[in-house]
Amino acid sequence: MVPSTEGIDVLVSEVGPRDGLQNTKQFMPTAFKQRWISAAAAAGLREIEVCSFVPPSVIPQMADAHEVVRHALGISGLHVAVLAPNFKGVQRAVESGAHKITLPISVSRRHSLANVRRTTEEAIEDARRACAFRDSLPEGQRPKVEAGLSTVFGCTIEGRVSEEQVVRDAIACVEAGCDEVGLADTTGMANPAQVRRMFRKVRSAIGDRLGGAHLHNTRGFGLANVVAALEEGVRTFDSSLAGLGGCPFAPGATGNIVTEDLVFMLEEMGLRTGIDLDRLIAIRQVLAEGIPGEPLYGHVPLLDASARTSMVAA
Repeated sequence: MVPSTEGIDVLVSEVGPRDGLQNTKQFMPTAFKQRWISAAAAAGLREIEVCSFVPPSVIPQMADAHEVVRHALGISGLHVAVLAPNFKGVQRAVESGAHKITLPISVSRRHSLANVRRTTEEAIEDARRACAFRDSLPEGQRPKVEAGLSTVFGCTIEGRVSEEQVVRDAIACVEAGCDEVGLADTTGMANPAQVRRMFRKVRSAIGDRLGGAHLHNTRGFGLANVVAALEEGVRTFDSSLAGLGGCPFAPGATGNIVTEDLVFMLEEMGLRTGIDLDRLIAIRQVLAEGIPGEPLYGHVPLLDASARTSMVAA
């Protein structure tokens, strides 16, 4: 199964239930996660990254991963994505029946060691093993495997990241068997010129295996970087409801771009997302109840409904 793009120009992939919650201090009860996912799908989101398969001792918020995936798979038309940081996680993800598995592969060696306790080279070898395992499954049971290249635009631990190394790692991931390679601004250090340049270089190296953009808003450049990626032909963007998120193993990295703001901007630009903005904003109440006191971000949700409607109509 692949996410349907019929009738839309840009696929917005909601990563809040995974990336958003992995950095919160509170555990969101399973029932609230399920409400969130159901409401997001009902609002028009076609792909949701619902969890990660990591040991609960590392990220307690993901202890109910199987239950969350089971619920999401029961929603008609929803493309269910998960993250798996190692081969054991991949096995658990396959057992869950998820449609897509993202493997986090950091270009920064020091971030890779902190995040998945493996060097970049070892993480790519894990990807090769994961893809071989995927290929051994019956054809109808093979999930899509994405290499999520992280710290592509800079690392708060290591500093500057070589663009040439990004390209080499992207090629290595394709050679390992990954279906696509997404580029992530894990630390929110990217600027629009850098985004345009990097997506152009990687596309030149791996062609249509280039996937989407995963952007953070640490320095306030998140939506500007979306526009830069759009100019390079990118049509899939990760985002998190209320801007929740951040990498626990990248000091200073704050949340993802805000799904509500992203959808509003894309629609204002004349690009179809297929998402009902008012229904999307209403889901914030689930977060307010499920993780009370957690900061919720976003500019568009502060506008009243009439202001949002009149702006879009104009």
